[in-house]
Amino acid sequence: MAGHSKWANIQHRKGRQDAARSKLFSKLSKEITVAAKMGDPDPEKNPRLRLAVKEAKGQSMPKDNIDRAIKKATGGDAENYDEIRYEGYGPNGVAIIVEAMTDNRNRTASNVRSTFSKNGGNLGETGSVSFMFDRKGEIVYLAAAGDADTIMEAAIEAGAEDVESDEETHTIYCADTDLGEVSTALEAALGESESAKLIWKPQTTTELGLEDAQKLMKLIDALEDDDDVQNVTANFEVSDEVMAAL
Repeated sequence: MAGHSKWANIQHRKGRQDAARSKLFSKLSKEITVAAKMGDPDPEKNPRLRLAVKEAKGQSMPKDNIDRAIKKATGGDAENYDEIRYEGYGPNGVAIIVEAMTDNRNRTASNVRSTFSKNGGNLGETGSVSFMFDRKGEIVYLAAAGDADTIMEAAIEAGAEDVESDEETHTIYCADTDLGEVSTALEAALGESESAKLIWKPQTTTELGLEDAQKLMKLIDALEDDDDVQNVTANFEVSDEVMAAL
């Protein structure tokens, strides 16, 4: 598996084991509310909201929570959030992108900078590492959705750019601007996906040993623990042995 796929698997594994589901649901709710506030509150008429709701369902977020997050946007009492991207380096020079939604830019910037410095990283300027990533749409299906040839054929027909298949999943990539359209076309051909979202896909990855991987995961965990942080992406990969030890 390449860097991003393995990172996605680490995130998924952590997500299933995470006892603090409320924190995850809070981040998902924030994305739903912001998406609904920026566009139509009907997911069928709002591509960003549709994807946010799909991701929430994929994380087993209760329907009541989803509905409440949408109603919060239409009720006029939703906070105004700024979407901000931070970029920096972790242990061993690994590039990290942090996406945040905040109602207080100064608080978030201070917290993110402090978290980097306390965990062996350095916060850089905007653009300092994002050139090492491509903004892509990512759609994931379980292996049971079909064999690699079937998925590849459906992906090409839907307008996707690339497919990575392994024993557990098929990961389909497309242009970021085509995510809604490609996701809809794939659903018609293959059924509902496990997830469909925008990601930062590393152009190259740095392979880490156990010690460096543990240091990096400590930094990523600390960043993700911040209520203002929505997503953290890093351009690293690890062997199966190291991944099992994390």
